[in-house]
Amino acid sequence: MKLQDLAERLGCRLEGDGSIEINRVAGIEQAGSGDLTFVANPKYLGLAETTQASAVILAPDDIVPRASFAILRADNPYYAFAQALRLFVTPSSPPKGIDRLSAIAPTATIGPDASIGPFVVIGDGATIGARAVVYPHAVIGAGATIGDDCVLHARVSIRERVQLGNRVVVLDGAVIGSDGFGFARDSRGEHLKIPQGADVVIEDDVEIGANSTVDRPAVGETRIRKGTKIDNLVHIAHGVQIGERVLLAAQVGIAGSTVVEDDVMMGGQVGVTGHVHIGKGAMFSAKTGVTGNVDAGVLMSGYPALLNIEWRKSQVLVRHLPKLKKRVAELEQRIAELEEKLAECRTRLDV
Repeated sequence: MKLQDLAERLGCRLEGDGSIEINRVAGIEQAGSGDLTFVANPKYLGLAETTQASAVILAPDDIVPRASFAILRADNPYYAFAQALRLFVTPSSPPKGIDRLSAIAPTATIGPDASIGPFVVIGDGATIGARAVVYPHAVIGAGATIGDDCVLHARVSIRERVQLGNRVVVLDGAVIGSDGFGFARDSRGEHLKIPQGADVVIEDDVEIGANSTVDRPAVGETRIRKGTKIDNLVHIAHGVQIGERVLLAAQVGIAGSTVVEDDVMMGGQVGVTGHVHIGKGAMFSAKTGVTGNVDAGVLMSGYPALLNIEWRKSQVLVRHLPKLKKRVAELEQRIAELEEKLAECRTRLDV
């Protein structure tokens, strides 16, 4: 693709030779002739001076002395980079139609131009939308609804009556609609399983990472709202409500009946207890342990979760604990010595 054409499609301002042929998008250190790369963080501008790329996406005010490449100016270089990747990377998909090795119930409905791979199992009354892609060994339960343009990768399990909106992507090995972890204890201490038969609803444009799980509740519903993106190995428990445009990084775990409002961001291995409310736009650094309600728009860290600024102050103190312990021991020794001398003085005065 000519750089001029690429600039127009990305909505970038071109500085340099628009006739350059761009063949791919690459990292700034790996890029060579014919490649497009980007700088989204000013601290990496130094690498741009030595890159072999033919063109670089830069912010409007970024300056690279002795630049030997053409420049595409973008208000958001990282977003422009993502758009460029979508132009150059064409995902592979199985051919349209139903593979002869799949097992599809007679009452299931398959939309036009869908791709159903080998060894896929689709249960009674399930509905697969138009242009949906279902990769090998996926299992779609009875009564499940898969919207238009969904992509279900290999070994995905969509349990019975689960509802997926349009353009939902579920990556390899994820399980949607598995039983919630619900048990009632009797007088002998035995655990009685509570049937988990209620609904799971995944709204439009959600992506769910590999080997993640979304549980169904006994009553009510588990719902993930539109535009939310979930990383690999994330667990969403029964009855959880996830808002719009939420980002959950790898190994996040959210316990039952918790409400997460719109635009929340959770770093890797964040753990959230059950029955709490997370306010809109709250952010959590990696490994934060959330044990109570969280206000909107705050940044939380640590366990138990504190405001990030308070947690950072506490971590400074933690690093000084060995010195503080030694100082306290020294002061205790000095106090003991002074008390001993004071006792001797009192004895002499009494005499």
